[in-house]
Amino acid sequence: MGLAIPIETSARHIHLCREDFDILFGEGKELTFKADLSQPGQYVCQERLAIRGPKSSFENVAVLGPFRKETQVEISMTDSRKLGIPGMIRQSGDTADTPGCILEGPNGKLELDHGVIVAKRHIHMTPVQAIQLNVKDNDEVFVIMESFERSLIFADVVVRVHPDFALAMHVDTDEANAFANENNPTGALLKLFGGRTYNLQKWAEELQNGINRF
Repeated sequence: MGLAIPIETSARHIHLCREDFDILFGEGKELTFKADLSQPGQYVCQERLAIRGPKSSFENVAVLGPFRKETQVEISMTDSRKLGIPGMIRQSGDTADTPGCILEGPNGKLELDHGVIVAKRHIHMTPVQAIQLNVKDNDEVFVIMESFERSLIFADVVVRVHPDFALAMHVDTDEANAFANENNPTGALLKLFGGRTYNLQKWAEELQNGINRF
């Protein structure tokens, strides 16, 4: 039996660089700790911002700490449609050529020209857990999870490996709604094709060409 991977729902949130924080909240201010997140060193702040797009806005969006090198706004596909901003699925930190938005705080506004992403579903794990699961950093894997009348398989889940990580798979609110968002859900790595990780698109193309690897 493989490791049970906790599946956590990541609602829309914002990571800020120090310079942008000063514009939005005022120089000399600091992030105000509110609660720890599951990943060591990451936390929710008391500070909140508004995200404004061409069509609509979201108020009171959580800011996460600590500061990042670059400001990044993480939303769901449903959020992107409401805001009127293209939904671009990216790994955290990969913000080149992504859309921007307006952030509004108590001290001012900031117009981002990029940095809005829909986070690609991913699993945080330690190097030891990666060995146990026979995967490596940046592998893309399948994860199967059981939910009452809504069991499903997630494909294209990116593996992120670091000694400081805690084992958890992160999905956004759209993805969580797909499995009814039950309390404390878990998933298991699905070992297809002899235990190797495998690209779903390649699998579909092979099936169309009559190649069946089971």
